Amino acid sequence: MSESDTVEETSTSNQNASSSDDGPKQVDSPNYHSENHTAAQTCGWTANALRGEGKCYKNIFYGIESHRCIQMTPVVKCNERCVFCWRDHRGHSYELGDVEWDDPEAVVDASIRLQRKLLSGFGGNDDVPREIFEESMEPRHVAISLDGEPTLYPYLPELIEAFHDRDITTFLVSNGTNPEMLAKCNPTQLYVSVDAADRATFDRVVRAVDDDAWEKLIDTMDVLAEKEDTRTVLRTTLVGGENVANPDWYAGFYERADPDFVELKAYMHVGHSRGRLDRSAMLDHEEVVEFTEKVQEYMPDHDVLKQVPASRVALLSKTEDTWVPKLKKDSEFWARDSVTGEWKKTN
Repeated sequence: MSESDTVEETSTSNQNASSSDDGPKQVDSPNYHSENHTAAQTCGWTANALRGEGKCYKNIFYGIESHRCIQMTPVVKCNERCVFCWRDHRGHSYELGDVEWDDPEAVVDASIRLQRKLLSGFGGNDDVPREIFEESMEPRHVAISLDGEPTLYPYLPELIEAFHDRDITTFLVSNGTNPEMLAKCNPTQLYVSVDAADRATFDRVVRAVDDDAWEKLIDTMDVLAEKEDTRTVLRTTLVGGENVANPDWYAGFYERADPDFVELKAYMHVGHSRGRLDRSAMLDHEEVVEFTEKVQEYMPDHDVLKQVPASRVALLSKTEDTWVPKLKKDSEFWARDSVTGEWKKTN
């Protein structure tokens, strides 16, 4: 499962999503808003940003504006059963054969409608400046990562382009089990989860449904190495007592993909993962940084280490400037008026 970066930050966690083997019950959960197979849910950092109470670490690392970011998925189904996942795996136990897929434009429309509905209540909140609220109604980023494995949506490359056509940057998170699909995808930034550096740990921690998932993940590293116009990120959820070992093996695995960035983040003891893991599996931030520094010793090209203690995450980078270029404050990307959609006049 492609963990969403926001497991501890989702405003209303999906802890009560009851499900059975007869369908994608998580989509019907009151904790998700959905239209057909498209689901969305706000991140806690979105609410914080609206109230001026801080932004997600992805703002610090990459320049994403938290109050203008949609967290969504085009498919609530996953082909992995990660022990650290906060979702209810039973919600993924259904077949895709009978799904009537919406076209990409419909998914984009649904995502924007759902985001506006989710945030509509902030319009009457005295702690939210009116300008900031109006900006949130005009999202500029989408994290395709809420739940499930997005490469199972058959029109994912076209969906990414449809978002780009709306001036919305795309941040795609995948578990790397569909390298052929990922080769066709060119999001603003592509994340692939690498939660083990050897097959035995992978089988124990990731518990993939398909027997060839490990081999597919290796193939995906080669796909990432070929990406030229897409920023690539490898991300590892560190689970104490499970996969925090052999930093040199991780470094070797990472190097095969030649990523722009490597994120290492602590597992968070929330949601359904609490039935699989003890709270002691959640590392302190200092432990995350310590392991990251050990990995960095074997990755001399990634000589920049950044960290955000509040999210228990560390970043390895080839460069100090890690922001997406178009998200810098003086770029043309921000020249379009957030409410009218018209381009602002520049000198």
